Amino acid sequence: MLSQGRGTQMRVTQLIKIAVIAGIGATWFFGDSIPRAATPAAPAGEKWLGQQEWKKVKSGAVIALGEEGAFDDMHVFAPTVVRENSEYRLWYPGSRGTVAGRIFRLGLAMSPDGVRFTKSSNNPVYEFGDGRSSVVTPTMLRQLDGTPIREDGKLRMWFTGVDFSDGLHTLHETTSSDGENWSSPSPPQIENAYAPTVIKDGDGYRMWYTDVGVASWAFRHAASADGRHWKITPEPVMAVDQEWEHRRLFYPTVVKYDGLYLMWYASYWIEKPDADMTAIGFAVSEDGIHWRKNSNNPVLRPDPKLAWESYYNSSQSVMRLDDGTWRIWYGSRKEPPFVNKYFAIATAEWAGP
Repeated sequence: MLSQGRGTQMRVTQLIKIAVIAGIGATWFFGDSIPRAATPAAPAGEKWLGQQEWKKVKSGAVIALGEEGAFDDMHVFAPTVVRENSEYRLWYPGSRGTVAGRIFRLGLAMSPDGVRFTKSSNNPVYEFGDGRSSVVTPTMLRQLDGTPIREDGKLRMWFTGVDFSDGLHTLHETTSSDGENWSSPSPPQIENAYAPTVIKDGDGYRMWYTDVGVASWAFRHAASADGRHWKITPEPVMAVDQEWEHRRLFYPTVVKYDGLYLMWYASYWIEKPDADMTAIGFAVSEDGIHWRKNSNNPVLRPDPKLAWESYYNSSQSVMRLDDGTWRIWYGSRKEPPFVNKYFAIATAEWAGP
C-alpha cells in the first residue's frame, strides 16, 4: 500500500508538470484542492488606458465671445475651474484685437451646475496692466473635486505671462481672498514656462508645464517646498512620440487620484497638420515623471458638427465630481479662417474607467 501511494503521488506530480509545461492551470485538472498559481497583477494604471467616452454638451459653448467692445470679444480659452459653496467658478483669458495684437486679461464666470455660466459684471478681474503683457493659462491650487486649497485664507493661482511681441513666456503667481481682487504678479519664477498645472502633493508642490524654449515643445516637471522656488527635473518628462501627435505638445493638466497621476494634454493632430487642428490625449504615471500614454489617443476630439469646436480642443481643466463622474472644460475653435485665435469654451462629462 505504501509503494502504491508513492506511485500515485509520482503520477500526480508528473501530470502537474505536464500541465504547467502546456500552460494549463493545475486547477483545471484537479479543482480547488490544488493551490492556484498567482495571477500576474495588471500594471498600475492599466484601467485608465482604455477608451474615454466623453459626452459633450451640444447645446452651445459654456463661455462664448463677449459682446462687441467687451474685453473678450475676439478670443477666449484656457479655463481653470474650482467648486466652492455649491458654485462653480471659472477663470479664463480673454482678449480683443487681432491675433497679432491680442493682449489677454482674466475674466470670471459663475455657474450652479458647471454648464450654465454667467460672466462677472466686474470683468476683467485681473491683468498685468502694462499695456504689453498678457495673462494666459491660469491654474488654481485645488483638490481633485474642485475645492480650492486656501492658504492663509487665500486662493493661489499660477499663470504664464507673455509679451507676444518678443515671445518670452514666464511663470508668475498671484493670490486672492475673493477671486476678483488679486495681488500683483510675482516676479518671474521660471522662464519658457507655458500652461502650468500645479498640485499640492504631501507637504510640497508639483508642477508640470510646457517648455516653449525648445523647438518641439515638451513637458517638464518641477517640485517646490513653497510653490515659489522650483527645482526643475533635468530631462523633459513627455515629448511627441505617438502617431497622432504633430510637432508639439501643450496644455498638460495633471490631477492625482487613487495614488496615480493622471494627465490630459493636447497636441496638433496629424490628421489635419496644415490646419492646426488639435485634440486632447491622456497619460498615466505612478510617480509623475514616467508616463504611459493611452493607445486610444486622442481621447477628446473636435466635432465638425459643432460650429464652436469644429477644429480645436485643448487648454483644458478637469475635475472629479462627487458622484464619481469626471468633467472637463476646454478651449475650442471653429473652422478657418482663424480670425479668432481661440473662439469658445466647451464642456463634457465622462463616467470614468
